[in-house]
Amino acid sequence: MDYHKLAELLFPHITKTPDDYEAAYPARNLADGAKVTRLGPSPTGFIHLGNLYGAFVDERLAHQSGGKFYLRIEDTDDKRFVEGAVEIIIKSLEFFGIRFDEGATMEGDIGSYGDYTQSHRGEIYQCFAKKLISEGKAYPCFLTEEEIGEIRNKQEASKQNPGIYGKWAVSRNLTMEEIEEKLAAGMPYVIRLKSDGDLSLPEDQIRRITVEDAIRGQLTMPENDQDTVILKATGIPTYHFAHVVDDHLMRTTHVVRGAEWLPSLPIHIELFEKLGWQPPIYCHTAQLMKLDEEGNKRKLSKRKDPELSLDYYRNQGYHPAAVREYLLTILNSNFEEWRIANPDADIDDFTFTTEKMSTSGALFDLNKLNDISKDVLLKICASDLFDFLKGWAMEFKPELVHLFDDRAYLEKILDIGRGEAKPRKDHIYAQQMIENISYFFDDLFQIEDEFPGEASADVSAILTAYLSGYDHNDDQSAWFDKIRQIATDLGYAAKPKDFKKNPDQYKGHVGHVSTVIRIALMGRQQSPDVWEIQQILGEERTRERIGRFIA
Repeated sequence: MDYHKLAELLFPHITKTPDDYEAAYPARNLADGAKVTRLGPSPTGFIHLGNLYGAFVDERLAHQSGGKFYLRIEDTDDKRFVEGAVEIIIKSLEFFGIRFDEGATMEGDIGSYGDYTQSHRGEIYQCFAKKLISEGKAYPCFLTEEEIGEIRNKQEASKQNPGIYGKWAVSRNLTMEEIEEKLAAGMPYVIRLKSDGDLSLPEDQIRRITVEDAIRGQLTMPENDQDTVILKATGIPTYHFAHVVDDHLMRTTHVVRGAEWLPSLPIHIELFEKLGWQPPIYCHTAQLMKLDEEGNKRKLSKRKDPELSLDYYRNQGYHPAAVREYLLTILNSNFEEWRIANPDADIDDFTFTTEKMSTSGALFDLNKLNDISKDVLLKICASDLFDFLKGWAMEFKPELVHLFDDRAYLEKILDIGRGEAKPRKDHIYAQQMIENISYFFDDLFQIEDEFPGEASADVSAILTAYLSGYDHNDDQSAWFDKIRQIATDLGYAAKPKDFKKNPDQYKGHVGHVSTVIRIALMGRQQSPDVWEIQQILGEERTRERIGRFIA
């Protein structure tokens, strides 16, 4: 077989050579040890937590080493392409603080190693497919879908591994004349890798490959024996081929991806070998898991778990700093210990390492994220919280934008209880924050809880007495003394412990009386300090709300 003739027959339009592309994508001028990483999401319209999880690893590895981190859009699966998905990817990652040095952006590519969208790089992939054809390392395969289906059925019946390999790879043995005849007849074909592997050999004769994974250590597995498709009939590359070519030309040093790609690793290693290139260091992350209702671990599911989608966190309004902080707790086992020792340090001061990453399932816990979010938001000043909340509302809850008309008013609300020795940790995410503080706004105010049963008969009397003695200038001590006096005048114990000791002597205690006032003002039994809330509400609004309940 004249492989050079075959290559020209299949790719007459490809005039550039591999050397041309090697010159166009030279080795990067970076310091020793600098890492080049990439994120390569598919524009399917669904960007998930796993993308962010991997992106965080990519970003840390690159930037801690003085390297480069780039975004590549891997859109070779045209059947799954969703219009507008690239914009979703870029905006979502930007929201969570993932910053790329180069790659695809909304305004076009940035960087010298583009085009960073795979569907725009067709001639590059075809050039290297042509190279493999010319060296007898790949071949055109004319098997139809029906023929492949028949092969699969025979393999299943004889309990053999599925796929096109060995005797099943019938197009391997076609002569030049047969290929020319099929091409002349217009028969569609794909380009397959001509694998050297043979897993039908006795176990001790099968060649095994050894790969050093930066997370999992040394991996040993049988070599690839599949004649994998590298170019589809449309001329579009498969993921296997495209990422190998691009990672080499873009000079990627570390590839971070999920454990689900481990079975494909022998294919990728063989492709690098056949192209004569050094493979990057692979970093296969653990799958994101959660506990089900029975306490068993299972993989996060797109169908079952809304929290897998990044849209969930954006719609709810989680602060990106909280999500980043939480991700580090599941990415590096020593992060929480570091945070305890460095409570006020910038998250970027933490030294991230792949050696501290889990090789089993990484357990995602939404409750823990919420707890971490409380701590993170406590450290963000009210002014910055205001800006974050307003930005969220403008995008997701435009009907709430009027809440931000009075900046000073809302900042006071956001700061309630945060300056105390034991500060309140009420804030978790934007949606919850708005619900928490809704009683400060008349159009959102509603009575959510019932008055305590012990004081339900005296609601009007309590509030009448409260309003008649109300002085907005009272300090907190004088204010509460008046509530205590109202309680004793109406037959309530001045202290809860007195009521507990002698419940038959009192209607209730001062706490029941103050709860009546709290519900009239806030509509709920639980809230921050009532006196402080009144100072923010102002005298007019305080009197108006109390007055609603006086017969």
